[in-house]
Amino acid sequence: MLNLKGKHVYLRALEPTDLDFLYKLENDTSVWELSGTLKPYSKKVLQLYLDNAHRDIYDVKQLRLCISNHQDDCIGLIDLFDFDPKHQRAGIGIIIVEPGDRNKGAGAEALSLLCDYAFSTLDLHQLYANILEDNEASIHLFQKMGFEKIGIKKEWIRTNQGFKNEIMYQKIKSDES
Repeated sequence: MLNLKGKHVYLRALEPTDLDFLYKLENDTSVWELSGTLKPYSKKVLQLYLDNAHRDIYDVKQLRLCISNHQDDCIGLIDLFDFDPKHQRAGIGIIIVEPGDRNKGAGAEALSLLCDYAFSTLDLHQLYANILEDNEASIHLFQKMGFEKIGIKKEWIRTNQGFKNEIMYQKIKSDES
């Protein structure tokens, strides 16, 4: 049986009631640098996204799940993207929205749950993450969860402050996964 529940958080599909959460997150310019967003999203566009969120990962090549605490509050999102079933790999990204919810183990638990799902249910061979070099919290999280640094993409992301390097991390399925 599929279990996406941990001790402190669980992962769930997006629901219509998540519209306001998505609207706030997707229009928060402080995270646009992480997601590559260039313009605001309307509630109408986000509602269309939610209406299609049920589509299969094999069809849309991505899976976005809410990270929820046991009070049923959505505290963040975790994604598989660029899903490639032939080569058995996908990118993985995570955001815990409110600073007060960070550094309490929710991100590590959510990442562990999704890695287990990706390796066991989707039978992926590897996951990768692209992290800006100054995102120390994400670097720490992914290293803690067994991702290895495999390279640096020099001056990869253009920001208002200039170009930033992006570090690529990878986790290959082990016999224990």
